Amino acid sequence: MATPAFEYYQAHQKQFLEGLIRLLKVPSISTLPEHKPDVRSAANFLADEFRAMGMQRVEIIEGAEGQNPLVYAEWLGASGKPTLLFYGHYDVQPPDPLEEWSSPPFEPSIRNQNIYARGSSDDKGQTYILVKAVEGFLKSEGRLPVNVKFLIEGEEEVGGEHIEAFVPKNPEKLRADAAIICDTEMFAPELPTITTGLRGLVYTEVEARGAAHDLHSGMYGGAAPNPMQALAEIISRLKGPDGKIRIPGFYQRVERPSAKELAAWKRLPFKEKEFLKKEVGSRALTGEKGYSVLERLWARPTLEVHGIRGGFTGEGAKTVIPAVATAKISMRLVPAMNPKEVIRQFTAYVKKLTPPGIQTSVRVLSSAPSSVVSTENRYIEAAAEAMEQVFKKKTVYMRSGGSIPIAGLFDRYLKTPVVMMGFGLPDDRLHAPNEKFYLPNFYRGIEAVGRYMELLGS
Repeated sequence: MATPAFEYYQAHQKQFLEGLIRLLKVPSISTLPEHKPDVRSAANFLADEFRAMGMQRVEIIEGAEGQNPLVYAEWLGASGKPTLLFYGHYDVQPPDPLEEWSSPPFEPSIRNQNIYARGSSDDKGQTYILVKAVEGFLKSEGRLPVNVKFLIEGEEEVGGEHIEAFVPKNPEKLRADAAIICDTEMFAPELPTITTGLRGLVYTEVEARGAAHDLHSGMYGGAAPNPMQALAEIISRLKGPDGKIRIPGFYQRVERPSAKELAAWKRLPFKEKEFLKKEVGSRALTGEKGYSVLERLWARPTLEVHGIRGGFTGEGAKTVIPAVATAKISMRLVPAMNPKEVIRQFTAYVKKLTPPGIQTSVRVLSSAPSSVVSTENRYIEAAAEAMEQVFKKKTVYMRSGGSIPIAGLFDRYLKTPVVMMGFGLPDDRLHAPNEKFYLPNFYRGIEAVGRYMELLGS
């Protein structure tokens, strides 16, 4: 591994960390309008990095009004070699609740070889791995072993409308032999992992309306419909105590993983009690009966309630029957499930469950299909080999319960295999207080991506 690029990686770890800290300090929260300037600052930061390291055709691509920019860059000087499309996102989730952070979310803190900050693992740290891996070759050798294109977005955490419109319209600009995503995790510490499947997503907001305005519960209670009560009744009937989702037709397209894949999952170093204690932290696990925990996480559809809003929730008492209440409800989808079909099924069932006197409506906030890739192609095989060389252990394959909508877009419109090389860890607390990224994985991730480019270019 003692090539100029890898010597550069070793010699510049301090500078890599300093750059990551600067990026993590930018509160690029895409869901909050007041952080629009910060979102743009993060995009500008990456564009400046690309220009400084010698990438070509660096662009900040604007979308429709209100959309966050895409950052594009390319280097296509490796004639006859494969072209890789590197994807990441620079936007982050809100840090709330702030009081649960041990250190401020946008003031990166290093403890026990972890860097704590919002976006450290999801996805600024992992996106920065791709950037620095490419920089190592350009700065030390003046060229890359393969052709590279970058497409980094600022709306992944809010549905990705800009990139969803951009990809179908620009297949030539984005054409590549493989798309590389660093936005997943390793199954366990020190165990190199490639994710081969992602669940899809349908995220909705259900609104229930009763009276024309809020009512005094003493004067109208017992006669006026209560939207909060109605939502509670609807939600309680969407899923049974056995973990089964009760929406008619919901499971009709669900396919079980192959026997070979299930057997591979059984060989993974997974301990249910340890998972419960260290990652979940509840008294018991829930879900469908008759399936292992990994099947429930990776290969079964789910329905979850994320929040209910309405009425009075402040200090003290206010005897009000709210006129409106809303609930945010999502469903994770597995291969062969169609998001549009699921939306129709869900909307129809909510309407059927709606009590008298209440009007409900379903608004879809985002949707994306699931995706599964075969391990039997050279781009997956080379990624597994690169990770094995760096981590000194055999690479394992897993699915993820999460959703990365861009993976489905790349597959559908670019017809390119998606390689998910992840360097996060299961306890990185994505979207939660005290999000972290294990710094040894940051540095080894850079080397693994560099080795990957070398293997494909050799």
